[in-house]
Amino acid sequence: MIVTEHKQTSPDNGMTENNAPRIAVLALQGAFIEHENMLRRLGAEVFEIRQLSDWDKAKDGLVIPGGESTTMRKLLRDLRLLTPIRQAITEGLPVFGTCAGLILLSKEVEGEQSERIATMDALVCRNAYGRQLGSFHIKAPFKGIVGEIPMTFIRAPYIKKVDDGVEVLAEVDGHIVAARQDRQLVTAFHPELNDDTRVHEYFLRSVVLQKL
Repeated sequence: MIVTEHKQTSPDNGMTENNAPRIAVLALQGAFIEHENMLRRLGAEVFEIRQLSDWDKAKDGLVIPGGESTTMRKLLRDLRLLTPIRQAITEGLPVFGTCAGLILLSKEVEGEQSERIATMDALVCRNAYGRQLGSFHIKAPFKGIVGEIPMTFIRAPYIKKVDDGVEVLAEVDGHIVAARQDRQLVTAFHPELNDDTRVHEYFLRSVVLQKL
């Protein structure tokens, strides 16, 4: 479900037909279609990763959507995608993980030892807000973006601890909900579920194209 708000986008995001990035979206489970729609609105070329053969296609970045992290992890393992994705990110492929994507990218998840992509130096708490506050919507500042942005949390995790190489981009109630490490961007919330493209634009401009 999209939370409709006043759309805020930059009139010039630095992309033209000649430099439009080609973004792969992991389309195994979760809110991948919403990510695809938002990226296309910003002028990116988008294709889906559904099986190992899709991974060989040329790409400038990867989006790992929200969903059920346990299911996504199992599918990644069964489809033999876990290792090539981890290797590509380690070698510098830009990646944007939301909610379950954050969990999959984090090296540590509290109380969990399962294999993950594990490329970001962060400790994450799953379902951190409990049943009563499992889903909520607020506005808060995001470093690198002017003004507050809408944040939709759905049974969300949060980042409990990061290493020195990780930059904190947003906090809510003292909890880290967005961070960046080199070319890895993660959020505990779902920016794709709001009619505001600024977080995706930040990913394309500052992480993929590295135009600050």
